[in-house]
Amino acid sequence: MKRTAMMLAAWMVLATAALAQMEAPKPGPEHKKLDMLAGTWTVEGDVKPNPMGPGGKMTENEKCEWMEGGFFLVCHVDFKSASMGNGAGMSVLGYSNDDKSYTYREFNSWGEAMDSKGSLDGDTWTWLSDEKMGDTKVKGRFKMKMTSPTSYDFTYETSPDGTKWTVFVDGKATKGK
Repeated sequence: MKRTAMMLAAWMVLATAALAQMEAPKPGPEHKKLDMLAGTWTVEGDVKPNPMGPGGKMTENEKCEWMEGGFFLVCHVDFKSASMGNGAGMSVLGYSNDDKSYTYREFNSWGEAMDSKGSLDGDTWTWLSDEKMGDTKVKGRFKMKMTSPTSYDFTYETSPDGTKWTVFVDGKATKGK
């Protein structure tokens, strides 16, 4: 029994030493590309008339900061919409090495949750999702074209099947100082 306890203690010392020597994971170049989205943004858009309402202007104030470790960008947003109402939300952006795609998870004060997969092609981010609008399942596509380091144009579109897209909202975002 004493010999087993000594062997167990020696193994724990070796395991602890090995763990202490392991280097913490570091974000890859894909994570660093999300840095262009960090900061404080003012978003202005035009919601198109749709089955859920008459459309109208919408605004958002969003603040995105890196979570400790540099793997995830956490964003908090307050939004106002003439046609859909006001609210708040939180999103987390990252990169999945397993899927080789960017990830976006959003939760808002209307009780909605959304997951999207994203890609970056040159200066354009594209985020794809499966969503529900009322009782109808639709595909969502959010495109952000970076027009400068401090602005982007965006379009959010929906489609019943991922082939024919209808613009739901479009607009512009400007980064604060």
